[in-house]
Amino acid sequence: MQANHLRGTIAAALLTLSVAVPASAAQVLVVLSDADHLDLKDGKRYDTGFYLNELLVPVKMLLDAGHQVTFATPLGRAPAVDKSSLDAQYFGGDTAALAAYRALLEQLALTSAERSPVVSLARVEQQGYGRYDAVYVPGGHAPMQDLIRSPQLGRLLADFHARGRTTALVCHGPAALLSTLDPAFVARLEAGQPAARPKWLYAGYRMTVISNAEEEQAKALLDGGAMKLLPQTGLQKAGADYRSNAQPWTPYVVQDRELITGQNPASAGEVGRLLLLRLTDATN
Repeated sequence: MQANHLRGTIAAALLTLSVAVPASAAQVLVVLSDADHLDLKDGKRYDTGFYLNELLVPVKMLLDAGHQVTFATPLGRAPAVDKSSLDAQYFGGDTAALAAYRALLEQLALTSAERSPVVSLARVEQQGYGRYDAVYVPGGHAPMQDLIRSPQLGRLLADFHARGRTTALVCHGPAALLSTLDPAFVARLEAGQPAARPKWLYAGYRMTVISNAEEEQAKALLDGGAMKLLPQTGLQKAGADYRSNAQPWTPYVVQDRELITGQNPASAGEVGRLLLLRLTDATN
């Protein structure tokens, strides 16, 4: 029953990409990483990308509500899905739900080198940030490879901040807020060098991101490797008022002004719900 309903709503969601846009529809930009791996310490490498549930649970909610979604990466390359996220555990153990979201990914063709609808952030900037009502950045380790140092993303986020436009991020995604800083700051943190706290757009904002404790518990994924920079550490060094759940891996979401941040994969649904609420308030 659930799987059939999900497939039906997926079909309806995809239809919204080609029919007339309702007057109340919002335009949402979803920013993903170009990277299919993360460079670790000591020259090691971890194959990664976006997490399936972190991307598509909120995206499906947006499409179901009739909103329009544009996908972008810094260079306009087709993004990669983290294969470890293709697991029913991220969908409440429901294998049918996993299959349905994999089918949605296939229909959207996001990861297809030939058919991906992804555009570059340079193209987004050329068209104008003002056309978008919200931006969403999902996790997976890939944002730690390029988004945290992307000047194109930094300019976009700075514009959204200045206009108070909804900015939602989940898991490793909130680390992308570091892109609004000088890349040299991130480079020093990755090198383990001292770095003075910068002047930051988001200084003092309450926010969350995957915690250092959760990263420690999940380090087996890295097959003996170690990350150059932990997201929690990076945001705290930049001046975030970091908040965390009491129990690792349980849903936890923080909303402060225009910013919505979710801590881990389990938080994606609540991030999507709050994003929808803000869009509804903005269009009413």
